[in-house]
Amino acid sequence: MAEFDYFADQLLGEAKRFLEKASGDGTDAESEAAYLHAALMLSFCGLEARMNSLSDDAASFRSDLSAHDKGILLEKEVRLEHGAFIVSPTTKIYRMEDRIAFLHLRLSGKALDRDSVWWSELSSAIKLRNDLTHPKAIPEINVAKVERAIKSIIDTIDALSRAIYQKKYPAASDGLVSRMSF
Repeated sequence: MAEFDYFADQLLGEAKRFLEKASGDGTDAESEAAYLHAALMLSFCGLEARMNSLSDDAASFRSDLSAHDKGILLEKEVRLEHGAFIVSPTTKIYRMEDRIAFLHLRLSGKALDRDSVWWSELSSAIKLRNDLTHPKAIPEINVAKVERAIKSIIDTIDALSRAIYQKKYPAASDGLVSRMSF
């Protein structure tokens, strides 16, 4: 799993690097827009990868999870077969917000604080991502909005790590600074 966690962090690092490139001196408007779009989308890829890593770990190593719990964690359908609930290979997608809340509650035993700043900022980031992913008009995406979105994703991963593992997400201390040089 360490290799997959590295990949999740790589995606987030790429997002931060594209944000840096968008903020760079001499970046034309067309390049800036492309960098911001890439940064926003890759940051959500990193969040999804990290959530999948947490979910896979829990589904593999926790013995207190029901078939329904595992179904939600693994995004699979649960069926009644021969009198027992089983996790089927059929995919069942859940809303990101619901899955984060489930991870927090089921794996830590504590409901997340829906009044917390990171939750509110994540909701705004999801709206921004949805405006880009499912456009009905040209979305207003700028450096400040993408910075807030990426920060909210880092804060979300950190909140899940603190709740589930009782330790800080190590990459959180890097903030929006990328370690990449492309």
